[in-house]
Formats: sequence, structure tokens, C-alpha cells
Amino acid sequence: MTIANVATRRGYGTSDCGGAQIRAHCRHLATVVTVRGDIDAVNVGRVSEYIRRFIIGSNSVVLDFTDVSHFAAAGISLLHMVDDDCRDAGVEWILVASPAVAELMGVGFDRAETLFPVARSVREALRSLADAIVSRRQLVLPLVKKTA
Repeated sequence: MTIANVATRRGYGTSDCGGAQIRAHCRHLATVVTVRGDIDAVNVGRVSEYIRRFIIGSNSVVLDFTDVSHFAAAGISLLHMVDDDCRDAGVEWILVASPAVAELMGVGFDRAETLFPVARSVREALRSLADAIVSRRQLVLPLVKKTA
């Protein structure tokens, strides 16, 4: 086993999934999974399995699809899988969509309703997750004060 294989398995390196290059970065607020290249019917299964490895524990997930140049209709099933798995695990997630992804999904950032949680950038996604944490703390704080 090479160092590259170990790094890829642990999420430190870039993994090639048949035309899509994927890399995961663990950050304080979330694991950012960056995908570049094409997502199509041929590689969507491999891409799904790679992403699925990072839907664990309570760590939020940001899917950075900013550099996805081609997003086939099969990619929608990938997003549904992520949404279902995150919901089952109690994990928040946010998609950062490229123009190709947004076009296929019909996502407009000016629209209040989208099928999946969407942000314009990784920075915006992380800020949104941080704001959600602050909001939850503000809801819990009065309860803690009453029981103390």
C-alpha cells in the first residue's frame, strides 16, 4: 500500500472517480467535500460511495460542486442520496452548486425555496452552519437557565 492510497482512503488526497476528482477537507464546522469534473451516469455510483464515507457522526457536510463542469440527470439521485443519508444521520448539509448543477436543478439563488440546502460559496455555507449553531444555542440557553 502506497502513501497515496492511505492518504486517499483517509480523505487527504484527491480521488479519481471516473472523470470526477474528489477531495475532502475536515474543517471545524463541517467536512467540505470538493468535486471537480463531470458527474454522469457512469461515475455517479462511485462519487456517491466516496461522499457517503463523510456522512458520519454529527459533523456537517458541505458539498462543493463549484467546479463540476457537467452534471447529468443521474446526479440528482446522488443529491437525493446525500439528503436522505444526512437526514437519517441527523447531519446538516449544504450544496455549493456550479452553473451546470444549478441549471439542471433549476436552482435560482434569489428563490426562497429549493429542493436542497444551497449556498453560493463554501464561505457562505460555513457561515450558514455557524449561524445555525448560534441559533440553536440561543434556543437552549433559556431552558438551561430555568433548570439550573
